[in-house]
Amino acid sequence: MSRRCELTGVNRQIGHKVSHSNIKTKRTFEPNLVNVSLASDALGQTYRLRVTAAALRSVDHVGGLDAFLLKAGANQLSDRAARIQRAVQKKATATASAA
Repeated sequence: MSRRCELTGVNRQIGHKVSHSNIKTKRTFEPNLVNVSLASDALGQTYRLRVTAAALRSVDHVGGLDAFLLKAGANQLSDRAARIQRAVQKKATATASAA
């Protein structure tokens, strides 16, 4: 399982640990990934996703999973999240044309 956020595309970064004597040693900075169940109001379903804590705060700030996916670019989403995004967009256009 990759250490990558399914909603924002954040993954690990490589850097140096620098000692007091300025010796540099390679290290990795891992994202703070959490397994969460996010509910889609438009689809009436919950989805288990692996996202960063920062992305979870962003989802809450924007107004839920549907609003976040409608604003997100498809290039940063995982394949699963992109499928959910297309389903939400399809449902949103269907309800907009019916109204």
